[in-house]
Amino acid sequence: MTSVSALRPLVAELAPEFHALSDAIWDHPQLRWEEHDAAARHLAIVEREGFAVTRDIGGIPTAFQAEKGTEGPVVAFLGEYDALAGLSQQSGSAVPGPDPGNITGHGHGCGHHMLGAGSLLAAVSLARHLEQRDLPGRVRYYGCPAEEAAAGKSFMAAAGAFDDVDAALTWHPAGGTGTISTQGRCLAYVQAHFRFTGVAAHAGVSPHLGRSALDAAELMNVGVNFLREHMADSSRIHYAFTDAGGESPNVVPATSEVYYLVRAETVPAMQELYDRVVAIARGAAQMTSTEVEVRLDGASAEILPNRVLEEALHGTLIEVGGVPFDEADQERAAAFSAGFEAGEVRRARVAAGMAAGDARCLHDGVPELAAPEHRHLNAGSSDVGDVSWITPTVQILSSAVALGTPWHTWQYVAQGKLPAAHKAITHAATVIAATALDLLADPALLAAARAEHAATLKETPYVCPIPDGMLAPPARVSPPSALRR
Repeated sequence: MTSVSALRPLVAELAPEFHALSDAIWDHPQLRWEEHDAAARHLAIVEREGFAVTRDIGGIPTAFQAEKGTEGPVVAFLGEYDALAGLSQQSGSAVPGPDPGNITGHGHGCGHHMLGAGSLLAAVSLARHLEQRDLPGRVRYYGCPAEEAAAGKSFMAAAGAFDDVDAALTWHPAGGTGTISTQGRCLAYVQAHFRFTGVAAHAGVSPHLGRSALDAAELMNVGVNFLREHMADSSRIHYAFTDAGGESPNVVPATSEVYYLVRAETVPAMQELYDRVVAIARGAAQMTSTEVEVRLDGASAEILPNRVLEEALHGTLIEVGGVPFDEADQERAAAFSAGFEAGEVRRARVAAGMAAGDARCLHDGVPELAAPEHRHLNAGSSDVGDVSWITPTVQILSSAVALGTPWHTWQYVAQGKLPAAHKAITHAATVIAATALDLLADPALLAAARAEHAATLKETPYVCPIPDGMLAPPARVSPPSALRR
């Protein structure tokens, strides 16, 4: 009996409760660091299942770990549950319109309600299987807050939460199925607030007495925009004003703040680019006779692939097959795809291994595992990166939304409770639970994954970009300005 055949019936039996969990969290979207309802729902299940729970990891009220089993290797499943601001949307509607029952205005535009439910389903299924057969192995589930531009797992990593894990597994809802490193590598990133302070004055009568903090912030943005020509093509810099100087144009602004996010392929490259951004900010302050305060908000490493785990997971994925969508699922997805640019849908089909002219709007196949040298760049980021540098880590993407659905949009939110989403949860849970069982049943496989990981770290040691002593925002008093080196 294979791990898939051993676990698939159990996962299917337990799945309805976790579909309901996913839907409940979709109904109550909460932003980063505020996922109290979602965390409580996850905790209720692990406590009922007899997992030993550790709360408040790294001083974060919505971060926890739950473990079952007393001997053997630790296999960990990573869950998430944070939403995005301003994305309230009616479920199932291919026309934009807020959910009338949503009082927050937020929405799950990245599918983390599904992600957490699927990872927890995998953990509970594997733990029950081991217990029923009196098999060794410690199953651990991590409730991870604040993935969205907040580096929740990175702060957990800095607190030592993953240090004793032998291997970690997780997944993400997507438009196509496959191992996540096949779909693309993620970037390291850092984010920081740049707070400029000047001198207020009457903008008409005595402008010479003022020192404009807004001028400083705008000059910083101009400088960074000139920097873009002189950075790697794969790097990214984003910014948003959090204080544009007030609402009175006849007052020289005494304060202004801009929030920056800097991405690059590796932590050292990210650190170098961030240093240049900081230098530009200080130059802007000097040019305007203002002061600038730099407040680091978070940072995360790039994802470190593990080929041994990728091949093991891909073998499981081949046995499980693609997500089993039916004609009704395809028809619902087609209603969404009709609103996307045709070229984007074609590109999504090709990226998933389908023919460009294929009429299906949901990916129900399994693509080939890409060779390491053929991994393309995914310009997004994930705080799974820090976990992957601490322990061998692997992820699967399971098709949950129509091909071409943009991330972080109302269209993504609208598809989050459909039957296709539920099928993706069950699919992903089956694949990662069965892969974890293979790791427990085959010590040589786990040893090979850990040996590959150790060899990489010997050549490129891991340095968590979160500085020593820096706490996550819920526990923070005074953030630093510099990354750890």
